[in-house]
Order: sequence, then structure tokens, then C-alpha cells
Amino acid sequence: MKFLQSLENVATPANGWAATFGAVLSPILHYLYGSERRDILVVLLVMIALDWLTGVFASKKDQTYSSEYGLSRIPRTLFLIALPALANLLDRVMGTPGFLFYGVTFGLMYHTWTSLTANAHRAGWPMPEAIEKLVGSEIKAKAERAARKESK
Repeated sequence: MKFLQSLENVATPANGWAATFGAVLSPILHYLYGSERRDILVVLLVMIALDWLTGVFASKKDQTYSSEYGLSRIPRTLFLIALPALANLLDRVMGTPGFLFYGVTFGLMYHTWTSLTANAHRAGWPMPEAIEKLVGSEIKAKAERAARKESK
């Protein structure tokens, strides 16, 4: 009887909706991104989240923060998340074993890494000099873009 009483906290409408959502979404994600690719997708999503985080801190530091600009980045982020799915589907159509998926995903990871690193530099966070040199062009581009936003 005690066991059934403890299920009252588990069998809630909210948990039912979450389980239904997961049951519907999981096969869709598996279809779009393929099997055994969770780790690389998690890395990409974490990098995108860090890019957003460092971008917010950098723009607040140089006083170019604008919620309008932040909201305009949502479609860009959805596009970045959709590209590996498209590449995976093209791999399946062409019969290639992940060539496009991994190429696109690693390209996006590199692009996002340079962006988040440049944002961290703009935010004033400590960074090894070798890394700063490696992403120097991105740091310069972001600084110029921030200066243009300030002058408007």
C-alpha cells in the first residue's frame, strides 16, 4: 500500500505530458540526427549555449546589449541546430556514412568555438595568449561590429 502511495508524486499530469513529449520527440530526433550521435550533438549544443552566454556578457561589458539583437539570434541558432539534421538526411539519401553530418557538425563547432572564444575575450575573461592569436580575426571582427553598434 505504501508503494502505491509513493506513486502519487510520480503519476502527475505534468509528468504525463513530459513523458508524452519525450516519447514523441525521441523518434523524431533519432530520425533527423541518426543513431549514436548524441555526444557530438550535446557538444554542439553546449558550445552554442556558451556562445550565447559569452555574447551576452561581452555585449553588456561594451554596452552594446540589445534584447532586439538577442531575439534576432534565435532563428540563427535554430538554423545552426537544423544544419546537422539536414546533412544527416542528405547522407542517408546519398548513402554516405556520415560524411556530410560530421563535416557540417565539426565545421559548426569550429565556427561556434571561435565565436564564443572571441566573446569571452571581449567580456574580459582570462584566456591564454595562444588562443587569442588563433581567433584574432574573429576578435577583431566582433570588436568592429560592436563599435558600429555603439555609433548608431
